[in-house]
Formats: sequence, C-alpha cells, structure tokens
Amino acid sequence: MARTTLLAVLKVLMALIAAAWVSLWLIKPTQFWTREWKAAEDLARPTLFGYYGLNFAVYIFPLFALAILGSVYLNLKPREPIRRKGRRVLAGFSNPLVVNSLLGILSSIEIVAVFLFMLFLAWTFYVRISSDFKKLKPDKALKLNLWQLKYLRVATRFGLLAEACLAFLLLPVLRGLAIFRILGIQFEASIRYHIWLGTTMLFCATFHGVSTLFIWGVSHYIQDEMWKWQNTGRIYLAGEICLLTGLVIWITALPQIRRRQFEIFYYTHHLYMVFLLFFLFHAGDRHFYTVFPGIFLFGLDKLLRIIQSRPETCILSARVFPSKAIELILPKDPGLKYTPTSVLFLKVPSISKYQWHSFSIISSSSVDANSMSILIKSEGSWTSSLLNLIQTEQKSDADHMKCIPVAVEGPYGPASMDFLRFDSLLLVAGGIGITPFLSILQELVAAQNSGQYKFLRKIQLIFAVKKVQDICLLNSVSPLIFNQPVDKCHLKVKVYVTQEEQSGVTVREALLDEFSRVQTVNFDIKSSNHAITGLESPLWMAAIAGISCILFLIFLIIFNHIFIPSQEKATKGKTPSLVVDLLIICSFIAVLICIIFVPLFIRWRRLKKQNPPVFPKQGKVLEISPAEARDGLEEHEIHFGRRPNFEEIFAKFPNEIYGSDIGVLVCGPEAMKESVASICQHKCGGLKVQKANFSFHSLSFAL
Repeated sequence: MARTTLLAVLKVLMALIAAAWVSLWLIKPTQFWTREWKAAEDLARPTLFGYYGLNFAVYIFPLFALAILGSVYLNLKPREPIRRKGRRVLAGFSNPLVVNSLLGILSSIEIVAVFLFMLFLAWTFYVRISSDFKKLKPDKALKLNLWQLKYLRVATRFGLLAEACLAFLLLPVLRGLAIFRILGIQFEASIRYHIWLGTTMLFCATFHGVSTLFIWGVSHYIQDEMWKWQNTGRIYLAGEICLLTGLVIWITALPQIRRRQFEIFYYTHHLYMVFLLFFLFHAGDRHFYTVFPGIFLFGLDKLLRIIQSRPETCILSARVFPSKAIELILPKDPGLKYTPTSVLFLKVPSISKYQWHSFSIISSSSVDANSMSILIKSEGSWTSSLLNLIQTEQKSDADHMKCIPVAVEGPYGPASMDFLRFDSLLLVAGGIGITPFLSILQELVAAQNSGQYKFLRKIQLIFAVKKVQDICLLNSVSPLIFNQPVDKCHLKVKVYVTQEEQSGVTVREALLDEFSRVQTVNFDIKSSNHAITGLESPLWMAAIAGISCILFLIFLIIFNHIFIPSQEKATKGKTPSLVVDLLIICSFIAVLICIIFVPLFIRWRRLKKQNPPVFPKQGKVLEISPAEARDGLEEHEIHFGRRPNFEEIFAKFPNEIYGSDIGVLVCGPEAMKESVASICQHKCGGLKVQKANFSFHSLSFAL
C-alpha cells in the first residue's frame, strides 16, 4: 500500500514538473517572457549565482529532476504488472492509425504527439516573426530593403526552431537515464523519435544557414561575413561548421547508407561532439542553456555506460546454426534480473575496438541464473567477422578453444512485463525477428510452472522463414514445443517456409532434422573472472544524476567568478563570447571528471563482493527422442511455399480462445509489420472498441 501511494506521488510530481517545463517552452517566445526574463537576469547578475545560476535553475534543473524522480519511480515499479479488471479503455490509442510505407506505422498517441510538437514549432515561429515584423525597419548598414530584411528575420527564426528540436534530440537515445522509459517506451523504439527530431532540426538549420548566405550574397557582404569569427555575439563561421557537420551526420544516417555501410554511419555519428561544440560557439551560452539538459544527461549516461562495460568477460560457448546464425552464451551474475524483450550491446575487441551492436536477449533470468544468451544473424561485415572467428576456432583441434573477450552494455529492457496484461498473445515473427519472443516464451513457461501467475489463456506463434534451415532458430524453446504442458501454457506454433516446397514433412521431422545440425563450440573459460552484472541500481543512478547537477552549478559559479572580472559582470560587454562558452564546457568536463569516481567506486564494490562466476555446463545440441516429441506436436503446423495469411489467422484466433483482449506483438521485416498493423487497424476500427480487441505492438530487432 505504501509503495502504491509513493508511486502515485511520484507520478504527480513528474507530471507537474513536465507541465511546468512544457509551459516554459510555450511562453518563451512571447514578449512577456523576454521582458520578465531580462528583469530576472538583471536581479540575479549581482548575486552569487549570477545570470548563469538562473539559467541553470530554469532550463537544466527541471529535466534533471524528471530523470531523478523517474529513476526512483522505475526502481519502485513492480516487475509483474497489476492485472486489470476488464479491457483497457485506452487500448485503441496504441493501435495503428496510419500505416504507410513512407511514414511507417503510427499510433493515435504518436500522431497527437507529432501534431502538438509541430503546433509548438508553428506557435514559436509565429510569435517571434510577428513581433519582428512590427518593429522592422530597412537596414542601411547591410543595404537591405524591406523584403530582404523580412526574409533574413524569417531565416533567423528558423534557427530558433532548429534549437528547439536540438533541445529534445538526445532524450530518445538515453539508455540508463532514459526519460522515455517512464512512459513505457524502450530505447530501441524511441530511436525513431530521434530520427524525426534530427531530420526536422537539419531542415530548419539548413534553411536558416542557406537563407542567411543568400541575403549576404544579395547585399554583397558574403565575403566579409562568411569567414568572420566575431569577438562577441554570433560567430558565423562556427554556425557554418556546425551546419556542415550536421549534414554529414544526417546523410550518413540515411537507411541506404546505414544498412549497407554501418561503419560509416557509426563513426560519422560521433561527429556530434563537433556539432554541439560549434553550436555553442555560434549560438552563445544563453541559447546553449536551453539545449544543455539533454546534452548533460547524454554525457552522463555515456559515462555510466562506459564504466558498466568494464571489465570484459568471455564467451562461454556458441551454437552455430545452419542458417549462419550464432547463439552466444555469456556468463551472468545470479543477482542480475532482466525482463523479456531486453537488449544488450556487445563489443568484440578482436573484431573492432570501437563498434557496439545491439542484440535481443533470448534467455530468461528466471530460467538460468548464471548465463544469458543472444542470437545473432550473420548479415553485415561485423557479424560475418564474428561468425568467421567462431568457425575458425571450431575447426581447430583443441577440446576447448581460446577465450574470446567481449564487452557488454546492458541489459536494457522494460521495467515490467506488460504483455502479461492480455488474455492471449499472438506473436508474429519473421526470420531473426523471432529473438525477442524466445525470451517471452521462456519467461512464461518458468513463471507458470512455478504457479506465480496464470493470466494467458493461449499463445500462438506465427514464424515466417525463407528456408527450412531457419527453423533451428527455435532451438532455445524446443522443450516447450516438443513437450508443452497444455494445461498450463497452451502454445501453438505455425511455421511458414516461404521459398521452399516440400510435401509430407511433419513438424516433428522438420524440427528434429534441423536441430540435429546445430553445432556447439565450447571456449576456454579459465581466464574469465567476471560475469555480467548489468546496470547500476536506478537509485544509485538517481543519486549520481543529482550529485552531477549540483557539482555543475558549483563549478559554473567558481569558474565565472575566477575568469570573468568583477567589473565586467554587470554588463558582460567586454568579455569575449568564446570565454563564456568555454566556461560551460570546462564546468561540464570538471563534473564528469569528479563524478566518475562515484560509479567507479560502486562498480569496484560490486565486483569485489561478486563471487567467482558459476559457469553452467556448456551446452550441447538438444537431443530429443521421438517418444518425447509427442502429443504437443499435433498442435503445431508447418506450411511450405506460402506466406502467412494474416486475414485468415486473425479471423480464426478469437474463436479459438475465451478472452477478448489479445496482444499482437510483431517483430520482423517492415512489410510484415505493416501487413499486421493494417489488419489490426481494420479490426479495431481506430479508437472503436470491438468484441475482440487486438492491441498492436511492434518490436525492433535492428537499430
């Protein structure tokens, strides 16, 4: 009862802080805010905190407060969701409202959020530009007539729109200090919002930059202004470098490049440090404070991730599948608990010392306390190198191959198992998209065998693959398929092999034949002294964020009092802009240097208390006799030479169950997601609640 009350209080506090922060952005463009803010800065300037302390309190503190309260909230949130009575009233808002190959799959909530954000940008632009036009006069110094001056003001205000997008840009890519997790949105799902914000920001910034250069060209000042590095005010050259850097980042992040040349995308994306640095030089410290909270949280999150990935561990064993997929078994601390559909980031230094790749965890911490598994499909250059590395070891004559060191970040996953809220589950997977569902199935079996909860009445897995050899990806849940407890977990598997034709092949024959081809490689584990311990406690992360916030303010005050002479503080007129900008950077770096000792100490204590890893017996290929593969297989189906008929599946599924609330989880190619989303859209009629309520959820297995 006390926890429920505390969770409710935290929700109210976070809602109030978020509302205040949003209200700040709405009134910021108005003349009222400009007038009152100038007066507030004049009052704060002679005080100990100065105008920078006021900027800190108004722009930085609210977002940090959200991150701190959110971490406490996630720590208190129960892992198992509270079972609702009756169907959810707002279920329709998460269902697809727009299904389009260009826009993707958009729910009602996402459309409303996008509309409100675009409305906010339109409001900001309208208020700013209408105020500019009222007091606009021809500029004799620049030799601009009225229309040219108006166009220049429009270009300037587009720069402020880019600034507003930048303020939100890094929030969706936070992992440990993820604010989006409070809303139940995971990192891999929020990446699309980062892409939308980045595209909008670059559009506004490009219009801002190109239009400004055009006006300079018209006024014949382009040679004078373009290469100027001003002592005070806007630094134009810094803005040009910032824009060019942003365009390089955006172009190399396009799907056509990211999917084919991931290394180019990965390395050029690290130019964000150059982009942010020159944005500060161009916009100045006052504008930078508005976007700095997201940058600060991202930098802190990045630091915690680097520390968490140390020290390296080793791969225990690997299973090589005929379909060029690899299952890696990694050592895990028994105290590490994670939820199904979690992902981890993996780095193999022997392949690349800098590249991190995300993979879905296919195991369950409730089933295996000492290890975790991930499934990797060999498709790109990095994954192909990993497959070649393991196959090279496999071909050697040694009984145990040499250890392959790896670094791990995560796991990152939902705070609770929301899929348990449904009466039944319909899981739709394509190819390697099966990975998140393997962890769900293992978790359900473990929980229901222990009698912890009995919510789901039926689970149906639709698995579409190109070749029959891809069926072996079901290896980790084969005990459930071959000998399922029908009275506890009614699972039905329908496999569709789309590019092969066979006749008279049963599910048992196909599965046993493919499982027998899986090869296991055991590695030497004597040099591995550390198991994966996971992220720090959310409470510790909240404490680290709070300490960092206070330290930043202290360093900012100290540096300003040291490097800005007291006689200049009243006006700051003679202080070069670059000096003031560098004070923010120095304060930020000083905070990271000081705060690093806190997570390092926490990490050292965890590793010191950690018992020597208990390595499970290295896995062997599953061997199941025909007698064990009995009654359950009669429930399953395998179809060759055709794709799933989702219309037929959705029509039959409600008649086979007793519950009315059906969770539809999809992970696979975009075309498959769109097909299933279209049917859910049609069945649910947008926001209209019908007899069988299909609740659509898309899972991403590739970033």
